[in-house]
Amino acid sequence: MRRTLMTVAVSAGLLASAAMAEPVGITPDMMSVTVETPDGPVEISRVQDNGAVIEGDFSQIARPCPNFCVQPMIPAEGVTPIGELEILDFLQDPNVLVVDGRVRPDYRTGAIPGAINIPYTEAADRLGELGCEPDFEGFICEGDDIKSVALYCNGPWCGQSPAAARRMIDAGFPAEKIYYYRGGMQGWRMLGLTVTDPTE
Repeated sequence: MRRTLMTVAVSAGLLASAAMAEPVGITPDMMSVTVETPDGPVEISRVQDNGAVIEGDFSQIARPCPNFCVQPMIPAEGVTPIGELEILDFLQDPNVLVVDGRVRPDYRTGAIPGAINIPYTEAADRLGELGCEPDFEGFICEGDDIKSVALYCNGPWCGQSPAAARRMIDAGFPAEKIYYYRGGMQGWRMLGLTVTDPTE
C-alpha cells in the first residue's frame, strides 16, 4: 500500500512537472509584447502555468439579462470587431488609443496594460483627447490628426464599450475609426494575458 501511494505521488509530481514544462506563447512566434505606459514599459505575456484556470468574477458565466446581455460583434454600423492580436498591435501604434470604456470601479479591478480609462459615461465628452475639435453640436472629427480607438470593457456580456462607441458616433466621431474588442477583460484573462493594477 505504501509503495502504491509513493508511486502515485511520484507519478502525480511528474505529471505536474510535465504540465508546467510547456511554454505558453501568444502565438507560435511571439512569447511577449512590450508596451509603453505612463508608468514605464510593461511586458505582456501569458501565464506560464499550464494548469492555470480563470478565477474570480470573470469565471462567472451566467449573469442576469437585462443588464448583462450578450452584445453584438458590431455595436454600431461602421465599427470593426477585433481580437487580442489586434489589441497587441494597437498598443504599439501611436495612431491608435486602446480605451477601457468601463466605469472607474470596474477599471480598478485590472486593465490591459497601456490602455487608458475613458468611462462610457464620459466618452462623448472627451473626444478632444482623440484630436477632435469642440463644436456647438458636438465635435468636429476630421483630418489626419484624429486617432483611431480600440474599445473594450468586461466581456461579451458588457454593454459599456458598445454604449461608448454609439455615444462617440452620435457626438461626431467617425465610426470607421472605432474598433471593438468584444472579448474584453474576460477574454483577456481567459487567455492568461498580463493585467495591470491601475490602483498602484
